[in-house]
This record gives sequence, C-alpha cells and structure tokens, in this order.
Amino acid sequence: MFSPKVLRAILCAVLVFKVSAHGHVSEVLINDKSYYGHDPTKVPYVTQPGSITWSNGAKDNGFVTSAASALASPDIICHLNATNGQLTADVAAGTIITVRWSDWPEAHWGPVLDYMARCPNDDCTTVDKTKLKFFKIDELGQLTRGTVPGQPGYWANNKLRDDDFSWNITIPAKLAPGSYVLRHEVIALHAGGAEGSTQMYPQCINLVVKGDGSAQPEGVLATDLYSSKDPGLLHNVFVDEWSDAQYIIPGPPVVKF
Repeated sequence: MFSPKVLRAILCAVLVFKVSAHGHVSEVLINDKSYYGHDPTKVPYVTQPGSITWSNGAKDNGFVTSAASALASPDIICHLNATNGQLTADVAAGTIITVRWSDWPEAHWGPVLDYMARCPNDDCTTVDKTKLKFFKIDELGQLTRGTVPGQPGYWANNKLRDDDFSWNITIPAKLAPGSYVLRHEVIALHAGGAEGSTQMYPQCINLVVKGDGSAQPEGVLATDLYSSKDPGLLHNVFVDEWSDAQYIIPGPPVVKF
C-alpha cells in the first residue's frame, strides 16, 4: 500500500504526462556538421528535407508502450510506423556524435540506450527494418537514488534534459566499416510500476562507418530485445526511499570490443 506522499507523486506524474510535450531527435551533430532530424509533428502539413533520421508516425511525439504486443511489433524497432531515412552520414569509427532532442519532460525518469545494426547489402535507406539485428553500444540508467518519499532520483534522461536535450554517443573504434542503423532510445518509467505502462521512444539514424576496424558483433532483432516483465521496464521509480531494489537496465549487455 503506497503512502499518501507516494500516491500524490504518482498522480502528479500522470498529470505531467497528460500535458507535457515529449520529443524527437531534431538534430544530429557529426564533426560539427548538423543533420536535420525528421519532425513527425509536421506531417503532413510541411514538406521536410531528406534526413538521415527515420521518419515515424508519432505525430504527437508519442511513444511505444511496453505491453508485450507492442514490444513484439515492428513499432519497437524505430518508433511508430517508422520508415527508412532517405540519406546517410559518414562517420569515422571512434567519433563522438551528438543527438539533440526537441524536448524532454522533467518528470519522465528513465534510462537512455544506444544500439547499432549492420544493414544487409550496406544500404540502410532501403533495408527491411524487421531484418535488422541490433547490438548495444552503450547505456545509462539511474545515477542517484531518491531519498525523499515519493521522489525519484536522478536518471539518464534527466541528464539529457539538463545537457540542453543532447546526448553524446561514441561510435565504437573497433567496429568494422559499413552501413549501420543507430538505434537511440529513451525510456520513461514514470508509469512503470504497472506492466505494459512504460513508454519507449526509439529513434533511428543512418550512418556509414569509416575505418579499419574488424569487429562485427552479433545482434538480436529489436522485437526480441525486451519483455514486458523485464525488471528494467516494470519498475516503480517512486519507492527508492524504502526499496533496496537496484535498477537493472533492460536489453542485452553492452558489447565488449
């Protein structure tokens, strides 16, 4: 049974969810070059330039749920009804790139994860997304635990918000050259105490990796990354002060190169 303070915090999170904008990747920075991020909120009213980011049907900057059916659907790959980015961007292995979000709500606590998948025939602009096999290159979860009743701690996506809605991603230095889809994902756990209620915000970006690396990690289909019962998705962020449970980031482990 939750205390009144915890219940009030949960209610506030629900209300924030109802009125807050979420966001999308609005810009990708590679070696100081800026690439436009497709804006789903402008569809179909504004003609947008070609983009290295995949388009999607989340016209309200919405989310994919953590329900079992959603996690097994193609929507979890690159977001709702996502279609291939029309362009690609070259990046040297070992480079740090930056993705910038249009917005992110303060009260949407959770982890940030990054995956990559090699595109068959080295063409990510036409690849069948359901064939992509992703390996995890980095992740960040809860940085500090909450100490006040009903108040979550400090999370990766709080850091994203505090860093001007930006996130740095290092392309693995030993990765074999070729065409890859980068799957950048933010997860919101403010409703994660109930199965199927966590919010998933995957975003995909077409990259052509340059270099002399040889690593070709094995990946898994995005539809096999998660279960609705994973402790990293079924997690109550409001009970840190009396729970000893440590947060476990969902998905496979980060690849060791």
